[in-house]
This record gives sequence, structure tokens and C-alpha cells, in this order.
Amino acid sequence: MRKYLRVVIGVAALCVMSWGQATTPAPTPTPAPAQTPAEAPDQTPEAQTANIPAPTANQTVERPYPHVELFLGGSYAEAGLFNAGHWAGLPGWDASLGLNATDWLGVVLEGGQYFGTSKIPVDAPKPFSIPPCYPNCGTGSTFSVDTREYNFLFGVQFARRKYERWTPFAELLYGHQGARGVENFPSGPPIAEVGTGRALVAGAGLDRKINERFALRFKADYFQTATAFPLLGKQKQDNFRFSVGLVIRKVPKKKRKLEDETQVEP
Repeated sequence: MRKYLRVVIGVAALCVMSWGQATTPAPTPTPAPAQTPAEAPDQTPEAQTANIPAPTANQTVERPYPHVELFLGGSYAEAGLFNAGHWAGLPGWDASLGLNATDWLGVVLEGGQYFGTSKIPVDAPKPFSIPPCYPNCGTGSTFSVDTREYNFLFGVQFARRKYERWTPFAELLYGHQGARGVENFPSGPPIAEVGTGRALVAGAGLDRKINERFALRFKADYFQTATAFPLLGKQKQDNFRFSVGLVIRKVPKKKRKLEDETQVEP
């Protein structure tokens, strides 16, 4: 009997021990403390510069262009201002002021003058009269006329600013001009003929950069005049001119961009 009682007491003790282990809750794990923004590691300069986008290979460099260009130069014209059939080589000067709205388009205000001697055939003297002493004046088949021409023109200029040293351009100008001729004979007073009319210039040229402020200019133009003289009427004259001179330019300073400010020096 005692034997069976010990077995029952043992079994009851085992049941109590197993029940106690099943009802005891397991300990809850403690979460790790969250990392605050202040404890985050600071970014190094190398990491900051890595976020700046690098320039691509196809990215073009924008060059500043001159906003104002003043041209002063000498000029030479092959001109037939009196429709005499003889072209006269007339030296002169040419000056212009250009205001560029963009890097390829600008407006131009120009003035110039030519002077020299023109040969007028005696067989076709108009707009001048035949010398009273002809044919005994000793002038031959032509007589000399002191010639002066002036012009004031306004128009546009197209430039190609792709190259560092050279800038090709084309121009188209329109305006007013006048011509004056004085015939001189061995006998009698000088006789002057004056005419005015429109003028048209179409040509091209090339600027050679010296530095940011100065450049050399070479240009050639077709110079059409339509001078009306009292004894000749209004007629068209086809002339050509060549000019060489100095260009004084005003180029604005390049503005610094955000990329230039944030770039880290090595």
C-alpha cells in the first residue's frame, strides 16, 4: 500500500512541476535603442562631391560674345559713280557701330566716304557738259573729274561665333548716299555736278581676334548706288569696295554659375 502511495505522490509532483513550467511566460526581448539623426555619421567631402553631376562629353562651353563693336578702318572702292564706262579707284574710310542682340545677330549703323579722280569720256560726258574748248583742250579722249562720295547706311549683320580666333560674318545694309564731281579745264571756271540717291551693300568679312577687346577686320562688299544727276537722271551704278581696320569690342564678364560656386578645389 505504501508502495502505491509513493507512486501516486511522485506522479502528482511531476504534474505540478510540468504545469508550472507551461504557465510561466517567456521573457520579452528588449528592443535596441533607435539611432537618432544626431548620431548618424557625418558625410565626408568626398561623399558630398559625389552627388554633383559630372559634365557630359557633349556639353558645350558657352562663350561670351561682344555686345558692342566699333569698327574704324581704311577702304578702297572700284566705282563708276557717273555711268561713264570707266571705273575709278577711290580710296576712303569706313566706320560702323554694331549692337549685337544675340551671338549671331546684330544691327549696324555705318558711314563712309571715298574721294579721288574719275575719268569721263568726251564722247559720253553726261552728267557733265562738253568742254567749250573741245577738241583743242588737250584732254584727249577723257577729261578728269574730282570725285567725292559719302554714304550713311543701316542694316543687319550675321556672325558665326564658333571658333576661338576667327569670326566670319555677312552683312546687308541700306541707306542714303551722294556723289559730287568737279570738272576742271584749262580754260573756264570749274563746273560741279551733285547727285544723291539710295545705296545698297551686301557683303561678307572676317574678324581676327587679337584679345578680348580688339580684333582685325577684313571685308569685301558689293556697293550699289542709284544716284540721280540733273543732266543724267536716276541710274544704277555697280561698285565694289574692300575695307581693313580695327574692331573695338565690349565683351561682358562671364557670370559665375552654381556649379562654379559648389565645385571643390583639389
